[in-house]
Amino acid sequence: MDFQHIIEAVGRYMDFAGVAVMVIGAVVSIPMALRGYQPKRLPADAERMSVYRSYRQLLGRSILLGLELLVAADIIRTVAVTPTYESVGVLAIIVLIRTFLSFSLELEITGRWPWQKEPSAAGSGASHRRESAVSET
Repeated sequence: MDFQHIIEAVGRYMDFAGVAVMVIGAVVSIPMALRGYQPKRLPADAERMSVYRSYRQLLGRSILLGLELLVAADIIRTVAVTPTYESVGVLAIIVLIRTFLSFSLELEITGRWPWQKEPSAAGSGASHRRESAVSET
């Protein structure tokens, strides 16, 4: 076996892993959602999520991880094996599409963009006090 065949095999295994993560995640998410899975960082004053919403979040996380593995497989195959302008261009389009999907899923799951900081309970109170103090002056 030469280097190119090894890289192709690694790429296929990564593709398989990406699809497997999505399929297994979809199946495993069902009992977790039915048992009332809730994210660990759920604010204290927030009400519990429905089974549907919980399943959507779990499924979205599985899809995100699977997409990451599929992108890694594409990069391995394109860069490690003789890269051409055409293969790099196709890779760029695939990565753009998958990045858009990842951002959309992240927004659906968390309600914020990936680059936005997670709101904290202590920080929100301090910023609220600062805003009210500024508005009073």
